[in-house]
Amino acid sequence: MDGPADAGAEFDRKETIQEIQSAIESDGHTTVFIPADANLPFALAHIRPDICFNLSEGIYGDAREAQIPALLELFRIPYTASRVLTNAIALDKTMTKRIWRDKGLPTAAFQEFLRGDEPLADDLEFPMFIKPASEGTGMGMDAGSIVYDEKSLRTRINWVIQNYHQPALVEEYLPGREFTVAVMGREDAARFSPRPSIYEADGFHRFPLLEVDSSSSVTPGIYGHSAKTLHTGDADVPQFICPASVKEPLASSLQDLAIKAHKAINALDVSRVDIRLDKNGVPCLMEINTLPGMTRGFSDLCVIAEADHWNYREIILEILYLGASRYGMIMPRDKTARGIPVQIPDFVPLMQNQRHSR
Repeated sequence: MDGPADAGAEFDRKETIQEIQSAIESDGHTTVFIPADANLPFALAHIRPDICFNLSEGIYGDAREAQIPALLELFRIPYTASRVLTNAIALDKTMTKRIWRDKGLPTAAFQEFLRGDEPLADDLEFPMFIKPASEGTGMGMDAGSIVYDEKSLRTRINWVIQNYHQPALVEEYLPGREFTVAVMGREDAARFSPRPSIYEADGFHRFPLLEVDSSSSVTPGIYGHSAKTLHTGDADVPQFICPASVKEPLASSLQDLAIKAHKAINALDVSRVDIRLDKNGVPCLMEINTLPGMTRGFSDLCVIAEADHWNYREIILEILYLGASRYGMIMPRDKTARGIPVQIPDFVPLMQNQRHSR
């Protein structure tokens, strides 16, 4: 693949795909892996799946994470997690921050640069943090991402634009603790889940918080691509603390803020929200991932769920059945004789183009 050194950083491993298939098949379903490549339209027309467990990050374009959902909707094929527009918005970090800001949610002051020579906004203060506007897995983020003067700022902005062929997002640097918050559920989730008691009155499950301490990692203070590809036990790996040691009211504030961020862009069923504290200890939204990585024991969502005593099978099936219920493939609990959701059809293909993501 052409592009910068970290191009393709999000691709999953074959083992992850196989583990997801095994989890789905363990509940009596049949799976087929369908690569999300140029032959996908023909494969969909031939196979006509009942539902797709969508993991496809896409390859090209600034709305690549929305391309497969759009194709599935064209074929009227159900799929899991968020829909087309939300996936497109979530990949556009600047647009996401604009929505959050306009909804009154806290996020660091920011500015998008299309060329690199635009005047700097008056409300931005150094130090600043610079990253590509439409990448994931910490791509384009390293020790050079933090800048302390305008000369370094302009140099880094131009580097991002030239190497990633997309706008550069500039934000005020947030020096505080960093958290990743898993979001699962929706208003009526308990009506369709095999585990209704896990959901609170608003329909969402509160997972424990994951703190990412990158102070002594390969890129100190920056949870970028180099840090995200390291595994526990590797040299210079960040510390992943879950459950994080967070007192009230901060803990509840972080969880509630993540749910508000999720709902603000109309995300569905599952997401992962990154939050960092500013210099005054105020939580600020950074990013949302509507297609969080699903690598067992590695991806942040899986680490968080496992710390909450979920096994991998439960994570996968919860996402699958929440998605299926939105298409009428599962009856609500109050419409079944024993209060148990009916099973969805037993053909559940898997959509993926093999990106390895946290």
